[in-house]
Amino acid sequence: MTAVAVAPRALVVLAGLPGAGKTTMLAGVDLGGSSAVVLDSDQVRGYLRGVLPGVPYRLYRPLVHLVHRFRILWFTVFGVGLLLVHEPSTRPSTRAGLVVAGLVGRRPRHFLWLDVPAEEALAGQVRRGRVIRSGSFARHVRRAGRLRRRFAAGQAPRGFHGLTVLRRGDRLRLSVVPSGYPGGW
Repeated sequence: MTAVAVAPRALVVLAGLPGAGKTTMLAGVDLGGSSAVVLDSDQVRGYLRGVLPGVPYRLYRPLVHLVHRFRILWFTVFGVGLLLVHEPSTRPSTRAGLVVAGLVGRRPRHFLWLDVPAEEALAGQVRRGRVIRSGSFARHVRRAGRLRRRFAAGQAPRGFHGLTVLRRGDRLRLSVVPSGYPGGW
């Protein structure tokens, strides 16, 4: 069990390669009796699949990403309590957008990186039945390599107050601590 201390209104981003197991990890997160709003793009995809029966996912995938990011912004700014977000976040602009949303919503930010080799992540995509285009996946892998080097040096992404590196199979427990937490939150 990996325990991570977070502030009561933290924006906690669970990031990693597509297929790494972020959704599975979110489903099993132990909130230690606290509550949290959990935002996963699979929630949007499932809803739209019901609204658009028979339409191939590839046709409404951009809408899934747009709605998911709008939900993140909305809950970051207007929501209360802990916010746990699923987002690959290999792209610097995505991380920057999350930081800006966190700043506007006055939320401390913690970055969880699910570190999984590219081969395992690709196998995860195959298992779930949604394999992203090879060029897109290659870009995620390349950017993830740069992030891994930073994370190995203990550097959180710019604008985030904390970093925790996780492995597939880890169990995650988020412990909400008072805002006077020694980590400066």
